[in-house]
Amino acid sequence: MDKIAIKVKNLCKVYDNSKIVDNLNFEVPQGSCFGILGPNGAGKTTTMQILYGKVQHERVEGYEVNVFGHDPAKDELQIKFVTGIIPQEDNFDAELSVFQNLLIYSKFYGLSKKQALPRIESVLDFIDLKTKKASKIRELSGGMKRRLLIARALLNNPRLLILDEPTTGLDPQVRHHIWNKLRVLKKQGVTILLTTHYMEEAYQICDHLIIMDKGKKISEGSPIDLINNNIEKYVLEIIKNISDFQDNNAQNIRVETSHDRTLIYSDNLDAVKEIADSFQPGDYYLRQSNLEDVFLRITGKNFNE
Repeated sequence: MDKIAIKVKNLCKVYDNSKIVDNLNFEVPQGSCFGILGPNGAGKTTTMQILYGKVQHERVEGYEVNVFGHDPAKDELQIKFVTGIIPQEDNFDAELSVFQNLLIYSKFYGLSKKQALPRIESVLDFIDLKTKKASKIRELSGGMKRRLLIARALLNNPRLLILDEPTTGLDPQVRHHIWNKLRVLKKQGVTILLTTHYMEEAYQICDHLIIMDKGKKISEGSPIDLINNNIEKYVLEIIKNISDFQDNNAQNIRVETSHDRTLIYSDNLDAVKEIADSFQPGDYYLRQSNLEDVFLRITGKNFNE
């Protein structure tokens, strides 16, 4: 049985008489990548912040929050010393260099200058920013700043890496670069916990996922299992709303419509191909189903709603 890095049982958080996190339960094995998905306001970031002690949770009956044997409500510092945290927004000192920012941050972990210097060299080399060591933060691109956040989070050789939407707004090349680095860290035994709005990101690097909505966990599993168990295999995506679509010839199809498109789902590839033939090229896209389709089906909303 895999050792458990994080255990969450009956977790609740109430704010302004509303449950931001509602009876949440999950476990994260050590050395795995665990993803938390959900629309804006689902409670993802609050859950992350509870785990490293930034936000306190309610003491309901039977609750347990455990990170490497520590309770965040009591052992915040112990957890932070084994955790690297990558927030949604960068918070570097723009007037200082890359090296100066990392050196200052290393002091929060009690690293002496003698200890910090080789560690800074190591993390910059790992994240491919060694040539930017003397550059001011304001001279870096958005992708470089995100990579530098990862480098900073690795200064203390963390056992746990927490990433809150780590690649939002980055171009595909930078995003794939970061994914590759996260895969390397996972192979080295680092436990990774992340939230993301990019379904391809979750599919590529997560071993296990939960989907949240309105503070509740509504589905859980590996990316492949979530797709296989919750959605048909094929999707015909028509680039317009056909609210009155009917097809008497196709069997076992399901239709979803939105303001700008119609999605036709089926396990029968021939059935969706037959429907596609009734449209002009460029008006449709035939593909396999993905995690976003799963999300749409079980929540009834888009990720940004």
